[in-house]
Amino acid sequence: MGEAPGRGASLFLEAGAEQWVLRPYRRGGLVARLSEARYLWTGRERTRAFREMRLTAELFDLGLPVPRPVAAGVTRHGLTYEAALLTVRLPGAQALAERLASGEADAALLREVGRTVRRFHDAGLDHVDLNARNLLVAPDDGIWLIDLDRCRRRPPGAWREANLDRLARSLVKFDAGAAMGDIRQGYSAPAPA
Repeated sequence: MGEAPGRGASLFLEAGAEQWVLRPYRRGGLVARLSEARYLWTGRERTRAFREMRLTAELFDLGLPVPRPVAAGVTRHGLTYEAALLTVRLPGAQALAERLASGEADAALLREVGRTVRRFHDAGLDHVDLNARNLLVAPDDGIWLIDLDRCRRRPPGAWREANLDRLARSLVKFDAGAAMGDIRQGYSAPAPA
């Protein structure tokens, strides 16, 4: 058992031959002053956990690199609820942010990030929090996307560029703004046949 950093620290659980990640939903910003972990109840199927689990399963079934979802849990408290999502852990994966900080993100890896983001965009995924912490690098340098909370599938539109702009702002926070050039190069490259 272990945990990963973040707003609501994720817990790593041993589950037989694999490990799972238990991620509780936590609020950020000003709303967190009112309630850090509770959300307005509008029905089980509309909870953040169930929506994220369904979307993650859909993308997983399409063969996109997202962790396999295991379960969503919701506890109702009258007009509010708390929730968590359980997914399979990607052994040895590091956040792109870590690879950038350690200087282990070369141009080839960054182009692969761009190609992967493009695959998700081609599948219609609008990732509202695309940043260097939500892109994981596996030991084989494969790129995985996590944290699909509040994300959705949409027809092509301006949201694609908004996602890329958000990623670019994230890279600047890690003193890696120049990395966006290689990422955009991979994003624009023709898909392999």
